[in-house]
Amino acid sequence: YLNYLYLIDTNFFGAIPSSIANLTNLNYLNITYTNVSGTIPDFLSHIKTLVSIDFSYNNLSGNLPASLSSLPNLGEMIFTGNRISGAIPDSFGSFSEELILMRLSRNRLTGKIPATLAKLNLRFLDLSRNMLEGDASVLFGSEKDTVQINLGKNNLAFDLGKVEFSEILAILDLRHNRIYGTLPQGLTALKHLTKLNVSNNNLCGEIPQGGNLQRIKVNSYAHNKCLCGSPLPACTLVN
Repeated sequence: YLNYLYLIDTNFFGAIPSSIANLTNLNYLNITYTNVSGTIPDFLSHIKTLVSIDFSYNNLSGNLPASLSSLPNLGEMIFTGNRISGAIPDSFGSFSEELILMRLSRNRLTGKIPATLAKLNLRFLDLSRNMLEGDASVLFGSEKDTVQINLGKNNLAFDLGKVEFSEILAILDLRHNRIYGTLPQGLTALKHLTKLNVSNNNLCGEIPQGGNLQRIKVNSYAHNKCLCGSPLPACTLVN
């Protein structure tokens, strides 16, 4: 009948025990800041009552189990700060609408972001500090309810100028990628945008005027191909 299992900041070693699968009423599984190792077990998909899984800051390795997307009630999935490798499974686009938070940052994930993730409506997404590449535009959309998205420090490359954003977006971190194009005018309409970082990319053109864009720190626009305009130096006219 256990609903909550929290093992935090303890000196546990070894793999996540298969006996956890016997907890058929478990809602919250939190094993964080331990020395637990091995892979994320596939048997978690058998605990259909799970609402939240948090395995952040352990020594977990191996691939992300594709079967996790079969959990009908999962709302939060946090695997930050491990040694998880391989690609994000295509099946992750099949999570139910209950999933609103996904944090996979500070791992060793590689490959392209699956196009199937366009189906998700996540409020909080963090894929930063991995080795992901290619097009991440599938993660955006004006019809979504995204509040925060962090893709910083990957190898992503796509045209940011063609991206549309959630109207309630508050935090957008895209630093240290290979993103190109211009900053879209739609950013000026985001009333809740308080943090934006597009530094160290291949962006070009004038920063749109309006909204909160001129209140963003200069460093958040730095080290791009030819980005200009307030709060950066003015663009140079070419005859």
